[in-house]
Amino acid sequence: MRQTKIVATISDQKCDIDFIRSLYEAGMNVARINTAHVSTESGKIMIDNIRAVSDKIAILVDTKGPEIRTCQTLSDTEVKEGEFVTLSYSSGVLDDVKNICVNYKGFVNDLKVGDKILVDDGDIAFDVVEKHIKYLLCKVGNSGVVKKRKSINVPGVEIKLPSLTERDIEFIRWAVENELDFIAHSFVRHKEDVAEVQKILDENNSPIKIVAKIENMEGVNNIDEILEHAYGIMVARGDLGIELPEEKIPSIQRNLVRRATLHQKPVIIATQMLHTMIEHPRPTRAEVSDVASAIYMGTDAIMLSGETAYGKYPVEAIKAMDKIAQQVEPDRDRRELLVPLKADIPAYLAQSAIRAARELKPDAIVTSTTTGKTGRYLASHRSIFPIFVKCHSERVVRELALSFGVHASYLGTKKNKMKIQKAAIQELVHQGTLKMDDLVIYVGGRFGVDAGASFIEISTADKLFLKPRELQ
Repeated sequence: MRQTKIVATISDQKCDIDFIRSLYEAGMNVARINTAHVSTESGKIMIDNIRAVSDKIAILVDTKGPEIRTCQTLSDTEVKEGEFVTLSYSSGVLDDVKNICVNYKGFVNDLKVGDKILVDDGDIAFDVVEKHIKYLLCKVGNSGVVKKRKSINVPGVEIKLPSLTERDIEFIRWAVENELDFIAHSFVRHKEDVAEVQKILDENNSPIKIVAKIENMEGVNNIDEILEHAYGIMVARGDLGIELPEEKIPSIQRNLVRRATLHQKPVIIATQMLHTMIEHPRPTRAEVSDVASAIYMGTDAIMLSGETAYGKYPVEAIKAMDKIAQQVEPDRDRRELLVPLKADIPAYLAQSAIRAARELKPDAIVTSTTTGKTGRYLASHRSIFPIFVKCHSERVVRELALSFGVHASYLGTKKNKMKIQKAAIQELVHQGTLKMDDLVIYVGGRFGVDAGASFIEISTADKLFLKPRELQ
Protein backbone atom coordinates (compact mmCIF):
# COMPACT_ATOMS: atom_id res chain seq x y z
CA MET A 1 0.00 0.00 0.00
CA ARG A 2 1.48 3.33 -1.06
CA GLN A 3 2.14 5.62 1.90
CA THR A 4 3.14 8.88 0.17
CA LYS A 5 0.08 10.86 -0.91
CA ILE A 6 -0.42 12.33 -4.39
CA VAL A 7 -1.89 15.79 -5.08
CA ALA A 8 -3.04 16.41 -8.66
CA THR A 9 -3.95 19.80 -10.14
CA ILE A 10 -7.16 19.91 -12.18
CA SER A 11 -8.12 22.66 -14.63
CA ASP A 12 -11.56 23.79 -15.70
CA GLN A 13 -10.62 22.92 -19.29
CA LYS A 14 -10.52 19.21 -18.47
CA CYS A 15 -12.57 18.24 -15.43
CA ASP A 16 -15.33 15.89 -16.54
CA ILE A 17 -16.33 13.10 -14.17
CA ASP A 18 -14.75 10.30 -16.21
CA PHE A 19 -11.42 12.15 -16.31
CA ILE A 20 -11.41 12.79 -12.56
CA ARG A 21 -12.35 9.16 -11.92
CA SER A 22 -9.39 8.03 -14.03
CA LEU A 23 -7.06 10.19 -11.90
CA TYR A 24 -8.58 8.86 -8.67
CA GLU A 25 -8.28 5.24 -9.77
CA ALA A 26 -4.66 5.88 -10.78
CA GLY A 27 -3.86 7.06 -7.26
CA MET A 28 -4.86 10.72 -6.73
CA ASN A 29 -5.58 11.51 -3.06
CA VAL A 30 -6.08 15.29 -3.23
CA ALA A 31 -7.44 17.42 -6.09
CA ARG A 32 -5.94 20.92 -6.38
CA ILE A 33 -7.74 23.89 -7.92
CA ASN A 34 -5.57 26.89 -8.84
CA THR A 35 -7.65 30.08 -8.50
CA ALA A 36 -5.25 31.94 -10.79
CA HIS A 37 -6.81 30.10 -13.72
CA VAL A 38 -10.48 29.55 -12.83
CA SER A 39 -13.61 31.54 -12.01
CA THR A 40 -15.95 30.77 -9.12
CA GLU A 41 -18.47 29.46 -11.66
CA SER A 42 -16.09 27.06 -13.43
CA GLY A 43 -14.60 26.11 -10.05
CA LYS A 44 -18.02 25.05 -8.78
CA ILE A 45 -18.39 22.64 -11.71
CA MET A 46 -15.00 21.16 -10.84
CA ILE A 47 -16.03 20.67 -7.20
CA ASP A 48 -19.29 18.96 -8.15
CA ASN A 49 -17.50 16.59 -10.51
CA ILE A 50 -14.81 15.72 -7.96
CA ARG A 51 -17.44 14.93 -5.34
CA ALA A 52 -19.41 12.86 -7.82
CA VAL A 53 -16.40 10.52 -8.09
CA SER A 54 -15.66 10.00 -4.36
CA ASP A 55 -16.29 11.68 -1.02
CA LYS A 56 -12.77 10.63 0.01
CA ILE A 57 -11.03 12.99 -2.41
CA ALA A 58 -9.84 16.06 -0.53
CA ILE A 59 -10.09 19.39 -2.36
CA LEU A 60 -7.32 21.97 -2.00
CA VAL A 61 -7.73 25.45 -3.48
CA ASP A 62 -4.80 27.82 -4.07
CA THR A 63 -4.96 31.57 -3.50
CA LYS A 64 -2.84 33.83 -5.70
CA GLY A 65 -1.39 35.68 -2.71
CA PRO A 66 0.69 38.87 -2.84
CA GLU A 67 2.51 39.15 -6.14
CA ILE A 68 4.05 41.81 -8.35
CA ARG A 69 3.59 41.81 -12.12
CA THR A 70 4.32 44.04 -15.07
CA CYS A 71 1.39 46.33 -15.91
CA GLN A 72 -1.62 45.22 -17.90
CA THR A 73 -1.06 48.23 -20.19
CA LEU A 74 2.61 47.49 -20.92
CA SER A 75 3.42 47.00 -24.59
CA ASP A 76 5.98 44.36 -25.52
CA THR A 77 9.33 45.96 -24.69
CA GLU A 78 12.57 44.60 -26.12
CA VAL A 79 15.58 45.06 -23.85
CA LYS A 80 19.23 44.37 -24.61
CA GLU A 81 22.00 43.25 -22.28
CA GLY A 82 23.88 46.20 -20.81
CA GLU A 83 21.36 48.94 -21.65
CA PHE A 84 19.66 51.04 -18.99
CA VAL A 85 15.88 51.07 -18.38
CA THR A 86 13.60 52.38 -15.67
CA LEU A 87 11.12 50.43 -13.58
CA SER A 88 8.30 52.34 -11.93
CA TYR A 89 4.67 52.29 -10.85
CA SER A 90 3.85 55.05 -13.35
CA SER A 91 4.36 55.08 -17.10
CA GLY A 92 7.26 56.82 -18.96
CA VAL A 93 9.40 58.64 -16.40
CA LEU A 94 12.37 59.53 -18.65
CA ASP A 95 11.85 60.58 -22.26
CA ASP A 96 14.93 58.85 -23.68
CA VAL A 97 14.83 55.61 -21.59
CA LYS A 98 12.52 52.62 -21.90
CA ASN A 99 10.22 52.15 -18.91
CA ILE A 100 8.85 48.91 -17.47
CA CYS A 101 5.77 49.69 -15.37
CA VAL A 102 4.75 47.48 -12.45
CA ASN A 103 1.42 46.99 -10.67
CA TYR A 104 2.66 47.66 -7.11
CA LYS A 105 2.67 51.27 -5.91
CA GLY A 106 5.33 50.75 -3.24
CA PHE A 107 7.79 49.01 -5.56
CA VAL A 108 10.36 51.83 -5.69
CA ASN A 109 10.24 52.41 -1.92
CA ASP A 110 10.84 48.74 -1.05
CA LEU A 111 13.99 48.35 -3.19
CA LYS A 112 17.51 49.75 -2.94
CA VAL A 113 20.60 50.10 -5.10
CA GLY A 114 22.23 46.71 -5.69
CA ASP A 115 18.99 44.69 -5.63
CA LYS A 116 18.31 42.26 -8.47
CA ILE A 117 14.94 42.20 -10.22
CA LEU A 118 13.80 39.07 -12.11
CA VAL A 119 10.96 39.20 -14.67
CA ASP A 120 8.90 36.38 -16.19
CA ASP A 121 10.05 33.56 -13.88
CA GLY A 122 13.63 34.82 -14.01
CA ASP A 123 13.98 34.91 -17.82
CA ILE A 124 15.16 38.54 -17.75
CA ALA A 125 17.26 40.11 -14.99
CA PHE A 126 17.81 43.75 -14.01
CA ASP A 127 20.25 45.27 -11.50
CA VAL A 128 19.22 48.44 -9.65
CA VAL A 129 21.95 51.08 -10.15
CA GLU A 130 20.10 54.24 -9.05
CA LYS A 131 17.06 54.88 -6.86
CA HIS A 132 14.89 57.95 -7.43
CA ILE A 133 11.58 59.08 -5.92
CA LYS A 134 9.41 57.74 -8.74
CA TYR A 135 11.60 55.20 -10.50
CA LEU A 136 14.55 52.81 -10.35
CA LEU A 137 17.27 53.06 -12.97
CA CYS A 138 18.34 49.53 -13.82
CA LYS A 139 20.91 47.79 -15.98
CA VAL A 140 19.67 44.92 -18.13
CA GLY A 141 21.37 41.63 -17.29
CA ASN A 142 20.31 39.70 -20.39
CA SER A 143 18.42 40.41 -23.60
CA GLY A 144 14.75 39.57 -24.06
CA VAL A 145 11.23 40.89 -24.47
CA VAL A 146 9.27 42.09 -21.43
CA LYS A 147 5.53 41.53 -21.85
CA LYS A 148 2.47 42.60 -19.86
CA ARG A 149 1.22 40.73 -16.76
CA LYS A 150 4.53 38.88 -16.26
CA SER A 151 5.76 37.92 -12.79
CA ILE A 152 8.36 40.01 -10.97
CA ASN A 153 10.58 38.57 -8.24
CA VAL A 154 13.02 40.47 -6.06
CA PRO A 155 15.25 37.91 -4.25
CA GLY A 156 16.06 38.71 -0.66
CA VAL A 157 13.87 41.84 -0.50
CA GLU A 158 11.00 42.18 1.95
CA ILE A 159 8.06 43.37 -0.13
CA LYS A 160 5.36 45.11 1.90
CA LEU A 161 2.40 43.88 -0.12
CA PRO A 162 -0.80 42.97 1.74
CA SER A 163 -1.16 39.21 2.28
CA LEU A 164 -4.59 38.98 0.67
CA THR A 165 -5.93 40.50 -2.53
CA GLU A 166 -9.63 41.12 -3.18
CA ARG A 167 -9.62 38.06 -5.45
CA ASP A 168 -8.10 35.95 -2.65
CA ILE A 169 -10.82 37.05 -0.22
CA GLU A 170 -13.49 36.25 -2.80
CA PHE A 171 -12.14 32.73 -3.29
CA ILE A 172 -11.68 32.08 0.44
CA ARG A 173 -15.35 32.91 0.99
CA TRP A 174 -16.22 30.76 -2.02
CA ALA A 175 -14.24 27.89 -0.47
CA VAL A 176 -16.20 28.32 2.76
CA GLU A 177 -19.54 28.29 0.92
CA ASN A 178 -18.57 25.08 -0.87
CA GLU A 179 -17.14 23.41 2.26
CA LEU A 180 -13.73 22.67 0.76
CA ASP A 181 -11.00 20.97 2.77
CA PHE A 182 -7.81 23.02 2.34
CA ILE A 183 -6.74 26.53 1.36
CA ALA A 184 -3.15 26.71 0.14
CA HIS A 185 -2.17 30.35 0.68
CA SER A 186 0.57 31.61 -1.63
CA PHE A 187 3.70 33.55 -0.69
CA VAL A 188 3.32 33.13 3.07
CA ARG A 189 6.05 35.21 4.71
CA HIS A 190 5.21 35.02 8.43
CA LYS A 191 2.51 33.94 10.87
CA GLU A 192 0.47 37.10 10.25
CA ASP A 193 -0.19 35.98 6.66
CA VAL A 194 -1.70 32.74 7.97
CA ALA A 195 -3.68 34.67 10.61
CA GLU A 196 -5.32 36.86 7.96
CA VAL A 197 -6.75 33.81 6.20
CA GLN A 198 -7.71 32.20 9.51
CA LYS A 199 -9.59 35.35 10.54
CA ILE A 200 -11.90 35.05 7.53
CA LEU A 201 -12.42 31.34 8.23
CA ASP A 202 -13.21 32.04 11.90
CA GLU A 203 -15.68 34.78 10.97
CA ASN A 204 -17.53 32.21 8.87
CA ASN A 205 -17.15 29.39 11.44
CA SER A 206 -15.32 27.30 8.85
CA PRO A 207 -13.16 24.23 9.66
CA ILE A 208 -11.11 24.58 6.44
CA LYS A 209 -7.41 23.96 7.08
CA ILE A 210 -4.64 26.31 5.87
CA VAL A 211 -1.59 25.02 4.01
CA ALA A 212 1.13 27.69 3.85
CA LYS A 213 3.01 27.83 0.54
CA ILE A 214 6.68 28.58 1.15
CA GLU A 215 7.93 30.52 -1.87
CA ASN A 216 10.46 33.09 -0.65
CA MET A 217 13.29 33.59 1.84
CA GLU A 218 11.01 35.24 4.40
CA GLY A 219 8.89 32.11 4.53
CA VAL A 220 11.97 29.93 4.87
CA ASN A 221 13.40 32.06 7.69
CA ASN A 222 10.08 32.13 9.57
CA ILE A 223 9.16 28.48 9.02
CA ASP A 224 8.76 27.56 12.70
CA GLU A 225 6.28 30.34 13.49
CA ILE A 226 4.40 29.56 10.27
CA LEU A 227 4.15 25.89 11.23
CA GLU A 228 2.81 26.90 14.64
CA HIS A 229 -0.20 28.53 12.95
CA ALA A 230 -0.76 26.57 9.71
CA TYR A 231 -2.14 23.04 9.30
CA GLY A 232 0.76 22.18 7.00
CA ILE A 233 3.11 23.58 4.36
CA MET A 234 3.77 23.27 0.65
CA VAL A 235 7.33 23.64 -0.63
CA ALA A 236 6.50 25.54 -3.83
CA ARG A 237 9.77 25.23 -5.69
CA GLY A 238 8.76 27.39 -8.67
CA ASP A 239 8.98 30.84 -7.10
CA LEU A 240 11.33 29.53 -4.41
CA GLY A 241 13.78 28.56 -7.15
CA ILE A 242 13.63 32.08 -8.56
CA GLU A 243 13.93 33.83 -5.21
CA LEU A 244 16.95 31.75 -4.14
CA PRO A 245 20.09 30.45 -5.86
CA GLU A 246 19.18 27.11 -7.42
CA GLU A 247 22.01 25.29 -5.66
CA LYS A 248 20.42 26.09 -2.29
CA ILE A 249 17.01 24.58 -3.09
CA PRO A 250 17.80 20.91 -2.21
CA SER A 251 19.11 21.72 1.27
CA ILE A 252 16.27 24.18 1.94
CA GLN A 253 13.72 21.60 0.78
CA ARG A 254 15.24 19.03 3.10
CA ASN A 255 15.17 21.43 6.05
CA LEU A 256 11.53 22.43 5.40
CA VAL A 257 10.49 18.76 5.33
CA ARG A 258 12.36 18.16 8.58
CA ARG A 259 10.83 21.19 10.33
CA ALA A 260 7.31 20.17 9.25
CA THR A 261 7.92 16.63 10.49
CA LEU A 262 9.18 17.87 13.86
CA HIS A 263 6.05 20.01 14.19
CA GLN A 264 4.04 16.93 13.16
CA LYS A 265 2.39 18.83 10.32
CA PRO A 266 1.85 17.61 6.73
CA VAL A 267 4.30 18.78 4.04
CA ILE A 268 3.84 18.75 0.26
CA ILE A 269 6.68 18.94 -2.29
CA ALA A 270 5.51 20.71 -5.46
CA THR A 271 6.52 22.05 -8.88
CA GLN A 272 7.94 20.34 -11.97
CA MET A 273 8.22 16.91 -10.39
CA LEU A 274 7.43 15.12 -13.67
CA HIS A 275 7.47 18.19 -15.92
CA THR A 276 8.43 16.42 -19.14
CA MET A 277 5.27 14.30 -18.87
CA ILE A 278 3.30 17.35 -19.95
CA GLU A 279 4.48 16.44 -23.45
CA HIS A 280 6.01 12.95 -23.13
CA PRO A 281 4.62 9.60 -21.90
CA ARG A 282 7.59 8.83 -19.63
CA PRO A 283 9.55 10.88 -17.08
CA THR A 284 13.27 11.55 -17.31
CA ARG A 285 15.66 9.71 -15.01
CA ALA A 286 16.37 13.00 -13.25
CA GLU A 287 12.65 13.48 -12.54
CA VAL A 288 12.33 9.95 -11.17
CA SER A 289 15.26 10.71 -8.88
CA ASP A 290 13.64 14.01 -7.83
CA VAL A 291 10.43 12.26 -6.78
CA ALA A 292 12.40 9.53 -5.03
CA SER A 293 14.52 12.13 -3.23
CA ALA A 294 11.41 13.85 -1.86
CA ILE A 295 10.16 10.50 -0.54
CA TYR A 296 13.54 9.64 1.01
CA MET A 297 13.44 13.05 2.73
CA GLY A 298 10.12 12.03 4.29
CA THR A 299 7.55 14.26 2.59
CA ASP A 300 3.88 13.50 3.22
CA ALA A 301 2.75 14.28 -0.31
CA ILE A 302 4.08 14.93 -3.81
CA MET A 303 2.25 17.20 -6.24
CA LEU A 304 1.59 17.36 -9.97
CA SER A 305 0.74 20.69 -11.61
CA GLY A 306 0.75 21.09 -15.39
CA GLU A 307 1.23 17.33 -15.77
CA THR A 308 -2.42 16.73 -14.83
CA ALA A 309 -3.93 20.19 -15.41
CA TYR A 310 -3.21 20.41 -19.14
CA GLY A 311 -0.61 17.74 -19.95
CA LYS A 312 -1.01 15.03 -22.57
CA TYR A 313 -0.42 12.15 -20.13
CA PRO A 314 -2.15 12.98 -16.81
CA VAL A 315 -3.11 9.43 -15.81
CA GLU A 316 0.31 8.11 -16.78
CA ALA A 317 1.93 10.82 -14.62
CA ILE A 318 0.00 9.73 -11.52
CA LYS A 319 0.76 6.07 -12.23
CA ALA A 320 4.46 6.94 -12.59
CA MET A 321 4.44 8.68 -9.20
CA ASP A 322 2.63 5.73 -7.67
CA LYS A 323 5.20 3.25 -9.01
CA ILE A 324 8.14 5.36 -7.87
CA ALA A 325 6.69 5.72 -4.37
CA GLN A 326 5.94 2.02 -3.98
CA GLN A 327 9.46 1.14 -5.11
CA VAL A 328 11.21 3.71 -2.91
CA GLU A 329 9.24 3.60 0.35
CA PRO A 330 10.42 0.16 1.56
CA ASP A 331 14.02 1.22 0.91
CA ARG A 332 13.95 4.26 3.21
CA ASP A 333 16.39 4.32 6.10
CA ARG A 334 15.03 3.68 9.57
CA ARG A 335 14.61 7.04 11.31
CA GLU A 336 15.18 8.04 14.88
CA LEU A 337 11.91 8.44 16.75
CA LEU A 338 10.80 12.06 16.93
CA VAL A 339 10.67 13.75 20.30
CA PRO A 340 7.44 15.82 20.45
CA LEU A 341 8.14 19.56 20.53
CA LYS A 342 5.33 20.10 23.03
CA ALA A 343 4.18 18.15 26.07
CA ASP A 344 1.13 16.45 24.57
CA ILE A 345 -0.21 13.07 25.71
CA PRO A 346 -1.41 11.86 22.26
CA ALA A 347 1.98 12.80 20.75
CA TYR A 348 3.87 10.73 23.31
CA LEU A 349 1.45 7.81 22.89
CA ALA A 350 1.95 7.94 19.12
CA GLN A 351 5.70 7.82 19.66
CA SER A 352 5.31 4.85 22.01
CA ALA A 353 3.09 3.05 19.52
CA ILE A 354 5.71 3.40 16.79
CA ARG A 355 8.46 2.24 19.16
CA ALA A 356 6.39 -0.84 20.02
CA ALA A 357 5.71 -1.48 16.33
CA ARG A 358 9.43 -1.53 15.57
CA GLU A 359 9.92 -4.31 18.10
CA LEU A 360 6.72 -6.33 17.66
CA LYS A 361 6.21 -5.98 13.87
CA PRO A 362 2.38 -5.70 13.98
CA ASP A 363 0.13 -6.17 10.97
CA ALA A 364 -1.40 -2.74 11.54
CA ILE A 365 -1.57 0.30 13.78
CA VAL A 366 -5.18 1.43 14.37
CA THR A 367 -6.71 4.50 15.95
CA SER A 368 -10.05 6.28 15.97
CA THR A 369 -10.22 10.05 15.92
CA THR A 370 -12.46 13.10 15.96
CA THR A 371 -9.91 15.71 14.85
CA GLY A 372 -7.31 13.55 13.07
CA LYS A 373 -4.58 14.71 15.44
CA THR A 374 -3.52 11.24 16.62
CA GLY A 375 -3.39 10.05 13.01
CA ARG A 376 -1.11 12.94 12.08
CA TYR A 377 1.12 12.26 15.08
CA LEU A 378 1.49 8.64 14.02
CA ALA A 379 2.18 9.71 10.42
CA SER A 380 5.01 12.05 11.50
CA HIS A 381 7.20 9.07 12.44
CA ARG A 382 7.05 7.74 8.85
CA SER A 383 6.44 4.18 9.97
CA ILE A 384 6.70 1.26 7.56
CA PHE A 385 3.58 -0.24 9.18
CA PRO A 386 0.15 0.72 7.78
CA ILE A 387 -1.87 3.13 9.93
CA PHE A 388 -5.63 2.69 9.75
CA VAL A 389 -7.62 5.63 11.12
CA LYS A 390 -11.34 5.40 11.77
CA CYS A 391 -12.83 8.91 11.75
CA HIS A 392 -15.97 10.29 13.31
CA SER A 393 -16.15 12.91 10.56
CA GLU A 394 -16.05 12.53 6.78
CA ARG A 395 -14.19 15.85 6.62
CA VAL A 396 -11.38 14.42 8.78
CA VAL A 397 -11.15 11.44 6.41
CA ARG A 398 -10.35 13.92 3.63
CA GLU A 399 -7.97 15.97 5.79
CA LEU A 400 -5.90 12.85 6.43
CA ALA A 401 -5.52 12.43 2.66
CA LEU A 402 -2.42 14.64 3.10
CA SER A 403 -0.79 12.56 5.84
CA PHE A 404 1.88 9.96 5.10
CA GLY A 405 0.96 6.30 5.55
CA VAL A 406 -2.55 7.00 6.87
CA HIS A 407 -5.47 5.03 5.46
CA ALA A 408 -8.56 6.81 6.77
CA SER A 409 -12.21 5.82 6.59
CA TYR A 410 -15.48 6.92 8.16
CA LEU A 411 -16.61 5.25 11.38
CA GLY A 412 -19.60 7.43 12.18
CA THR A 413 -20.66 9.25 15.32
CA LYS A 414 -23.45 7.01 16.58
CA LYS A 415 -21.13 4.48 18.18
CA ASN A 416 -21.20 4.24 21.94
CA LYS A 417 -18.17 6.17 23.20
CA MET A 418 -16.89 3.20 25.22
CA LYS A 419 -17.26 0.85 22.23
CA ILE A 420 -15.33 2.89 19.65
CA GLN A 421 -12.34 0.55 19.79
CA LYS A 422 -14.53 -2.48 19.21
CA ALA A 423 -16.36 -0.81 16.31
CA ALA A 424 -13.14 0.34 14.63
CA ILE A 425 -11.46 -3.09 14.75
CA GLN A 426 -14.67 -4.88 13.85
CA GLU A 427 -15.21 -2.81 10.71
CA LEU A 428 -11.62 -3.38 9.55
CA VAL A 429 -12.07 -7.15 10.00
CA HIS A 430 -15.42 -7.17 8.19
CA GLN A 431 -13.91 -5.15 5.32
CA GLY A 432 -11.14 -7.73 4.99
CA THR A 433 -8.45 -5.18 5.89
CA LEU A 434 -7.55 -7.14 9.03
CA LYS A 435 -7.73 -10.85 9.83
CA MET A 436 -8.81 -12.17 13.23
CA ASP A 437 -5.31 -13.32 14.14
CA ASP A 438 -3.53 -10.15 12.97
CA LEU A 439 -1.42 -8.41 15.61
CA VAL A 440 -2.74 -4.87 16.12
CA ILE A 441 -1.49 -1.86 18.06
CA TYR A 442 -4.52 0.24 18.97
CA VAL A 443 -4.16 3.86 20.13
CA GLY A 444 -7.37 5.08 21.76
CA GLY A 445 -9.04 7.23 24.39
CA ARG A 446 -11.19 6.44 27.42
CA PHE A 447 -12.58 9.92 28.02
CA GLY A 448 -14.86 10.48 25.04
CA VAL A 449 -14.28 11.08 21.36
CA ASP A 450 -13.09 14.67 21.84
CA ALA A 451 -10.47 14.06 24.53
CA GLY A 452 -7.63 12.65 22.43
CA ALA A 453 -5.67 9.44 22.83
CA SER A 454 -5.00 8.23 26.37
CA PHE A 455 -3.94 4.56 26.08
CA ILE A 456 -2.34 1.89 23.89
CA GLU A 457 -3.56 -1.69 23.63
CA ILE A 458 -1.64 -4.45 21.84
CA SER A 459 -3.32 -7.70 20.92
CA THR A 460 -4.70 -9.77 18.07
CA ALA A 461 -7.72 -8.31 16.31
CA ASP A 462 -10.18 -10.88 17.69
CA LYS A 463 -9.31 -10.07 21.31
CA LEU A 464 -9.75 -6.36 20.68
CA PHE A 465 -13.41 -6.58 19.70
CA LEU A 466 -14.82 -9.90 20.93
CA LYS A 467 -16.11 -10.37 24.47
CA PRO A 468 -14.21 -12.89 26.64
CA ARG A 469 -16.98 -15.51 26.42
CA GLU A 470 -16.99 -15.20 22.61
CA LEU A 471 -13.27 -16.09 22.56
CA GLN A 472 -13.76 -19.36 24.42
